[in-house]
Amino acid sequence: MPLTSRERVLATLNHEKPDRVPIVLGASNATGIKMVAYRRLKKLLNFEAPERYLYDFPELGTAFIDEPMLERLHVDVRGVLDREPKHILEKNANREPDSMYFNSWGAGVTKAGPDNWFPSYHPLAETHSIEDLEKYPWPDMDDPTRVAHVRAEAQKLHQENQYAIMATPWLAFPMERGYEMQRMDKFFLNMGRHPDFIQALVKKTGELCKTLMGHFLDECGDVIDIIKIGDDLGMQSSLLLSPKMYRQYIKPVHADYIAFIKSRTNAKVLFHTDGDVFPLIPDFIEMGIDILNPIQTSAGKMSNLPELKKQFGKDLIFCGAIDTHRVLPFGTPNEVRAEVKRIIELLGEDGGYMLSSVHTVLEDVPPENILAMVDAVEEFGWY
Repeated sequence: MPLTSRERVLATLNHEKPDRVPIVLGASNATGIKMVAYRRLKKLLNFEAPERYLYDFPELGTAFIDEPMLERLHVDVRGVLDREPKHILEKNANREPDSMYFNSWGAGVTKAGPDNWFPSYHPLAETHSIEDLEKYPWPDMDDPTRVAHVRAEAQKLHQENQYAIMATPWLAFPMERGYEMQRMDKFFLNMGRHPDFIQALVKKTGELCKTLMGHFLDECGDVIDIIKIGDDLGMQSSLLLSPKMYRQYIKPVHADYIAFIKSRTNAKVLFHTDGDVFPLIPDFIEMGIDILNPIQTSAGKMSNLPELKKQFGKDLIFCGAIDTHRVLPFGTPNEVRAEVKRIIELLGEDGGYMLSSVHTVLEDVPPENILAMVDAVEEFGWY
């Protein structure tokens, strides 16, 4: 008898062999579908529903996937998300059309094209002064409107007991908030030139992320199965920073953050980080990360899936690995099916793998390939 979706995911998270490989899609921005691609998918399937955006944030461009569509896509996980404070949502909803969107941290995005927004305002870009950090108007993470809805949504899913619950408080990634505030190039330049400033900045963003996470987990930590955090640490062929710099400046913040989360919930910690992060995987395991996402198979040593499974498969659950660099956007449906089969054979042996795309399904992915990806799991993913 087939397992329920939740039973399937829980077996995988416990390093047990489920009945089939679980599918994770739509529960967060990192496992989502951009609205343009989702529109095409709905059209292909003659599916009608109002357009809604993840986190109530149209400028993010990621679709809120409707429940009937999640069922069609065989998705085993449902998401619980926070929101920006009510006053931020109202301010942006009432601003001039297509003008800059400012989030609660004070960073802004500018419209670059239809359904496409790009980070363009970084409020701490011109400083490396710790005094400026002390004077900055940091966001209020105690604002109750951020999490007022979370308990009801999580409790409903928990009582239904059909799907695993993945909780994803957005903008709660300490290093990414640091380089959002500074601009990425200046953040890393200052890491070398003004390390005391970067340490102070990341310590501050980490504290704010912990405050938000504490309120979020107070609402739902007892009923969720996975909590998603992360920070992008890799590029296509290497790390964004050296292992030494990571361990000196960022890892202490991550380790403290993860320990805080694990003190508040029994949920497994999913850590999202793009690129070739192979050299840091032992650090991830040491800090208590349970699930690694997105396994960017086009990036350096992350493409060596047999080695990943051999070295780290006993300690980590792998989530992702379906290539969004070449296969999903440019492959045929049959090539997508073949890639899904290959990944399942390599990462899914004896369990320990949840299938998802490598980060968000972007605008260039044909709807036929989205269906080929998930339907191939029904074909090749049973144990």
